[in-house]
Amino acid sequence: MSKQDTDAVSPAGLRKWREAVPNDRLAHVVKDLMRTLQRALQVRLAEHSVPIGHWTFLRILWERDGMTQRELSELAGVSEPTTYSALLSMEKQGYITRRKLPSNLRNISVSLTPEGRALKARLVPLAEEVNAVLIRGMTAQEVSLFRQTMLRMIDNLEQDEPETAVR
Repeated sequence: MSKQDTDAVSPAGLRKWREAVPNDRLAHVVKDLMRTLQRALQVRLAEHSVPIGHWTFLRILWERDGMTQRELSELAGVSEPTTYSALLSMEKQGYITRRKLPSNLRNISVSLTPEGRALKARLVPLAEEVNAVLIRGMTAQEVSLFRQTMLRMIDNLEQDEPETAVR
């Protein structure tokens, strides 16, 4: 990320935007929320030398270790080349191993190493800390309503997808 990009997602940069465009579209507010959330987690992960790009893959592997690169890519919602690059880096850091499956040599199985597994105990509390900061000052009811609202929005957009794909 360039210095200019970093400044744009800084709290001060986003605050300036919210002040300049107070009634911005909801999609932009959600995007700013995600950027701020990612930045908060990125800063914490960096203290452990873990790039934010590895976070999603680690989370998936902590729950379902030993899947193929393709499955991992699909679950992470990223392209296979992006997954491949991240996995190469994670392998060099000693977090995962990759091996060809005897049943189909084109399929690569990805497994956590003991070091990769051990990261969970150090990194998950960091994500929990970010979540605690995120909902600070909110009631349990507000958090629940926010979650329900976001899930409904996701569902609305997923239902709209087939309709817009044919246009």
